[in-house]
Amino acid sequence: MNRREFLEVLATASLAAQARPALARGEDLYDLPRFGNVHLLHFSDCHAQLLPIHYREPAINLGIGMARGRPPHLVGDALLRQYKWTRGSRKAHAFTHLDFAEAARRYGKVGGFAHLATLIKRLRAARPGALLLDGGDTWQGSATALWTQGQDMADACKLLGVDVMTGHWEFTLGSQRVRQLVEQHLAGQIEFIAHNVRTRDFDDPVFASHTVRVVNGVPVAIIGQAFPHTAIANPAHLFADWSFGLQEARLQTLVESVRSGGAKVVVLLSHNGMDVDLKLAERVSGIDVVLGGHTHDGVPLPMRVKNRGGMTLVTNAGSNGKFVNVVDLHVQGGRVRGIRHTLLPVFANLLPADAAMARHIESVRAPYAARLGETLAHTEGLLYRRGNFTGTFDQLLLDALMRVKDAPIALSPGFRWGTTLLPGDAITVEDVYNQTAITYPATTVSEMTGTQIKDVLEDVCDNLFNPDPYYQQGGDMVRVGGMTYACEPGAAMGRRISDLRLGGEPIEPGKRYRVAGWAPVAEGAQGDPIWEVLRTHLQDIGTVAPLRPNVPRLIGVRGNPGLA
Repeated sequence: MNRREFLEVLATASLAAQARPALARGEDLYDLPRFGNVHLLHFSDCHAQLLPIHYREPAINLGIGMARGRPPHLVGDALLRQYKWTRGSRKAHAFTHLDFAEAARRYGKVGGFAHLATLIKRLRAARPGALLLDGGDTWQGSATALWTQGQDMADACKLLGVDVMTGHWEFTLGSQRVRQLVEQHLAGQIEFIAHNVRTRDFDDPVFASHTVRVVNGVPVAIIGQAFPHTAIANPAHLFADWSFGLQEARLQTLVESVRSGGAKVVVLLSHNGMDVDLKLAERVSGIDVVLGGHTHDGVPLPMRVKNRGGMTLVTNAGSNGKFVNVVDLHVQGGRVRGIRHTLLPVFANLLPADAAMARHIESVRAPYAARLGETLAHTEGLLYRRGNFTGTFDQLLLDALMRVKDAPIALSPGFRWGTTLLPGDAITVEDVYNQTAITYPATTVSEMTGTQIKDVLEDVCDNLFNPDPYYQQGGDMVRVGGMTYACEPGAAMGRRISDLRLGGEPIEPGKRYRVAGWAPVAEGAQGDPIWEVLRTHLQDIGTVAPLRPNVPRLIGVRGNPGLA
């Protein structure tokens, strides 16, 4: 048996051992035996959520082509069947949207940095030398992160004990502020790494490409991979001097360099998204583990990817502080001999709050407490954002744009971040910012022809459903209000969108329509911030009746396990 075969046997045994029904006692989730001598703890995409929250997983996460039917493109009952879990169990609630409101009341909230800190300390106590890695999207997503320009999260991550991080939404604070946080506030404690962020003029590195940490005598190289399409998905003028990109060839060279320099374990701390990471792992050899983020996929077990160098395990750690990724490696004779992986849900009611972190959170929020807690309305239905096409909180934003801006059509970005509210909950100022807290919040109203509207939908749809993951630029489908349409995800580019209608009548290609939107990436855009538009709408209506999200008529997806 050669090294590759031995590794595959060990990894397969480890994965099979984890694919068991949910444990009867919730506390047993965190009794995780130590394995090996190199330990990695990982979270990603917390989106600045310091407090416990509810977060509903998607009911639609379609995989197209080779991605159909494989993680992360399994939802609901299909996901439960894959991992042999029982509907209604604690893990079923953590990983699926099923019976969400009922299960949320039964199992409570998830995440919260005070509870996350308790779990991290517990895991580290059992794993001497464990490294804590942050996959990015940490400094954005809440009111306090916006108002403090990420300071609340930088300080919380230092207190949490983060060792290394990479980024994406961090860059929307602007290059000057990012440099200030990295060089003045994180220096000496948290290393910010990103091999694929370069200067536009001379192609020089902006940040360190990697770091090497010695864990229990084993040199471990961690390479940072920031979101490659940041300058397309977000306003490029906020970091005008920087370029991004996947940079596969540069990554391969870097992997070979750290290997020749003595690294016995190579880890890619990635913000590519899981489908991109799966393709990358096939094409770049020498990486042992990819710790992935960006697409918010809570994937219970890693995917095993073969390449010319052997095998790479690809993981994804969910979002909103809801999961901690635990990767234990047995390294002997300078080689990885075995890997064990567990994705732990963070249930706030099973983990006591860490006192020091709780004090930090309280101090950060104190100046804003009254403002954050102001009630604007109440909801009678479940409000959530997550899914390929839309969610009920997205629908609320669209309704606000159409009503306040007097537009028959509205378009809203396909953001994945944003917390969930249960039926009967108050909608507070904090809840509004949890859906809208960005540095480019302007609302717009423009005249668009029917052809232009279709072109926008086609372009975003190709970003989402292009069969080549390298052409997927992140985000979900633009959310559409007031207008209906049909979508065939598996069709060719430019042919996925059809049957556009407004008020039941076909959208005319040459006719101009008034369209409201928000989050323009163009420099100089002006308009009321989206949180003010939503505030006005909520205060006017008082109560949000149960909403039906405007999902397009889907073609060619029957039987797809990514569709509940």
